[in-house]
Amino acid sequence: MRPVIPLSVLDLAPIVEGSDAANALHHSLDLARHAEAWGYRRYWVAEHHNMDGVASSATAVLVGHIAGGTKTIRVGSGGVMLPNHAPLVVAEQFGTLATLYPGRIDLGLGRAPGTDRLTMRALRRHLASDDEEGFPRDVLELQAYLGDGGPDQPVRAIPGIGTHVPIWLLGSSLYSAQLAAYLGLPFAFASHFAPDLLLQALEVYRGSYRASADWPEPHAMVGVNVVAADSDAEAARLFTSIQQRFLGMQRGQRGPLPRPIDPAAMESLWTPQEKAGVQRMLAATAVGSPASVKRQLDAIVERTAADELIVAGAIHDHAARLRSYELLAALQ
Repeated sequence: MRPVIPLSVLDLAPIVEGSDAANALHHSLDLARHAEAWGYRRYWVAEHHNMDGVASSATAVLVGHIAGGTKTIRVGSGGVMLPNHAPLVVAEQFGTLATLYPGRIDLGLGRAPGTDRLTMRALRRHLASDDEEGFPRDVLELQAYLGDGGPDQPVRAIPGIGTHVPIWLLGSSLYSAQLAAYLGLPFAFASHFAPDLLLQALEVYRGSYRASADWPEPHAMVGVNVVAADSDAEAARLFTSIQQRFLGMQRGQRGPLPRPIDPAAMESLWTPQEKAGVQRMLAATAVGSPASVKRQLDAIVERTAADELIVAGAIHDHAARLRSYELLAALQ
């Protein structure tokens, strides 16, 4: 890669066909321990709800489990969907984590609900209409709870106050890029599933960035999918699990991560329009042997000038998933 840049792991704790949530969570900790040994910088888990194929709904709980089972790697959320939660609760959760595991916890925040509308109601009990104003207000409130506080602050997060947990803003549009720039925060773009506005968002973020004490320069992390294997053919076969999942997303269907199939068999599963839609959503993806993956990631880094890459790799077989991340780490 163009120069060598840090690599991190994005994990949705995938529940695969033929398995269950218990195995998914066990595999997440196992992957985190391997990622630590292989030199990955961060291990982030993402909040999703009411999804049969995702076991990372209780994000703070899983962050604590993984941090407790590792020693040095930074662990965090990629992200916590802030509209689902009171900022004080998030501050207390991540303040507790930062107190237990000092210097190792990240707090990535998203603006989307991470679920469907009915589940949104179950999570929040009401649907506020001031989202564009509410999200920045909640971010500032959360920052205040994690900051130094003062005698005139009547509500404090305990633990939380004084921990200064690093906050990242996540997004797949221009909104969070603008807000991250305004607040002087690091920014992670969710191009692993919504890459359409990636370059435009990075341009907005860097072009309007206001320096902060903790982040004097903009810092952009780009989400990518990577499926690496010992051969291009094997990687292409493993990649069909992700393609099938994204085809399900196109159709509004959910479920466990499908088993891989012969890549040629995908043609009988999707229409040309669906195929184009899946390919568009998976544009920020590298699939193949180590040499092929390196070439594809080099192009992404060249195009985006990313400061970090965060890598999603939903592979049905856990051993193959470990192998993919191992091969990728060896490219550094």
